[in-house]
Amino acid sequence: MEEKQYELATFAGGCFWCMVKPFDEFPGIHKVISGYSGGHTENPTYEDVCTGKTGHYEVVQITFDPSVFPYEKLLELYWPQIDPTDDGGQFFDRGSQYRTAIFYHNDKQKALAEASKAEIEKSGRFNKPIVTQILPASAFYPAEEYHQHFYKKNPDKYAKERKESGRNDFIQKHWKKR
Repeated sequence: MEEKQYELATFAGGCFWCMVKPFDEFPGIHKVISGYSGGHTENPTYEDVCTGKTGHYEVVQITFDPSVFPYEKLLELYWPQIDPTDDGGQFFDRGSQYRTAIFYHNDKQKALAEASKAEIEKSGRFNKPIVTQILPASAFYPAEEYHQHFYKKNPDKYAKERKESGRNDFIQKHWKKR
């Protein structure tokens, strides 16, 4: 029996609650974990990250089978979840922990991420610069259990947060009509 060769992908797109569902439950996606990455504090807690002093981003780390769900498809799902022109956070979530970034795990992911960013920049979809960073993957710390798969545990609150944050309206305006 052939063993599956999984890879990791790590994306920051604002509130990690809103970034799990778009990637969850596709064939080839083994798991999606909310967590923290890109900072300088070891084992940060949610409260630590919320201060904005740890340097961490809220991220989702995706374990996937690239033979079933290639990295390029993950990038295609990632971009329409965010406002790539906002360097102060995402929607009503403000602060450095809510910035956007693609954390690459190898040279191929870096090249694909840079190419996808260049494509977004050339598309003319936005009238402001694309500020989403492409950074090398660093230590990943899983978030507390109550943050994991929040959309399943608290579907009403999840739906309300997405709507009230402005995320749904932004996605509809900038991504769905083209």
